[in-house]
Amino acid sequence: MPAYRKTARRSLLVASATLLTMSALAPAALAAPASPAPSTSPTAVPPARMSQVGGARLGLPGTQVNLAAGVPVLPEGLTARSWIVSDAESGAVLAAHNAHWPLPPASTLKMLFADTLLPRFPKTTEHKVVPSDLAGMGAGSSVVGIKEGRSYSVHDLWLGVFLRSGNDAVHVLAAMNGGVRRTVGDMQDHAQELQALDTHVVSPDGYDAPEQVSSAYDLTLFARSGLQKKDFRDYCSTVTATFGSAEIRNTNRLLSGDTDVPVYQGIAGVKNGNTTHAGATFTGVAERGGKVLLVTVMNPENHTHNEVYKETAKLFDWGFRAAGKVTPVGELVPPKNAATAPAGAGPSPSSSAAAAALGSGGSGAKPVASATGGHGAGGAGTALGVAGGLLVLLAGAAYLVNRRWPLPDLMRRRTRP
Repeated sequence: MPAYRKTARRSLLVASATLLTMSALAPAALAAPASPAPSTSPTAVPPARMSQVGGARLGLPGTQVNLAAGVPVLPEGLTARSWIVSDAESGAVLAAHNAHWPLPPASTLKMLFADTLLPRFPKTTEHKVVPSDLAGMGAGSSVVGIKEGRSYSVHDLWLGVFLRSGNDAVHVLAAMNGGVRRTVGDMQDHAQELQALDTHVVSPDGYDAPEQVSSAYDLTLFARSGLQKKDFRDYCSTVTATFGSAEIRNTNRLLSGDTDVPVYQGIAGVKNGNTTHAGATFTGVAERGGKVLLVTVMNPENHTHNEVYKETAKLFDWGFRAAGKVTPVGELVPPKNAATAPAGAGPSPSSSAAAAALGSGGSGAKPVASATGGHGAGGAGTALGVAGGLLVLLAGAAYLVNRRWPLPDLMRRRTRP
């Protein structure tokens, strides 16, 4: 590279750094800074400047928690590069460590894949697998054992995704959706809608790929959004199922247990992952005493067996003790359509669909409350007006209503063996 170009490039970098510093000092009323561009490989330390989505403290490196009288201290022995503990219903972030650090997500990215594609195909749909459906899978991918020339129901494919983290099942569903490229674009669009701005999707299955990153904060957003779908809740809480002629078991060890990890009391999903560059990653949801918590842990530096689950369990234990006592350090933001729907505006198609799901008991969450109106002809206009008003409210607040999703009873009542 010519010397003058190198000099110009250095000047641009210096100018950019200056602008970034100035923006960090700008008034809090200004819009939160955008996430930094993803790098091609994980760094050894978190960036000095990260996204502030959900609160300024979540963009700071290191551990963020408000310890005070009556608040339990954080557990010892946490080695994860990034983690976050949040209240799934209120969205309050109870504590976090490098929450917005963009890191390889491994198969936890399948939560975004599922949240994006689950509503698109009825579970009874059958698909005959052709060779092109399985093309492009990474070497050494986790698979559920899909065979070319055989037909599978969408229901079975999703079991393969959630229980065995099957990249083969992901690729078949992506093929049904128009191919990997289209599916990656759909996932990226959905991540933007959820305000998961740390996420850059390259592969729908989470397999290591240059520039593919997410964050503990974003993975928690994916889980929270997905858990509002009944099918998502059912799949991610399934311990064992029959796939073909074989029984498959969920690889989420807090759900299915292992020799050194007992089933966690109140666990109800969500998704685990492990690759060379990502290390071990995990997002879990659990309920105790009426509190529903989400915990995401990414890449523990301690590489002992099942370490990601052990650290997650410690954070769950802390969260349940601290809930109601600790002052939050941030929040899980709602999707754009829920956060920005203007008062008095008609509902968007997606909001109308959400409202319909609330009342239908289908793949959306069960309704928390219902309203009845008059049935006479003279009251039709009033009833329509009230219904329209309710839909407008749902457009802006459906996410807050939907957050009260019921967790599977079987899972929430499980106790340690």
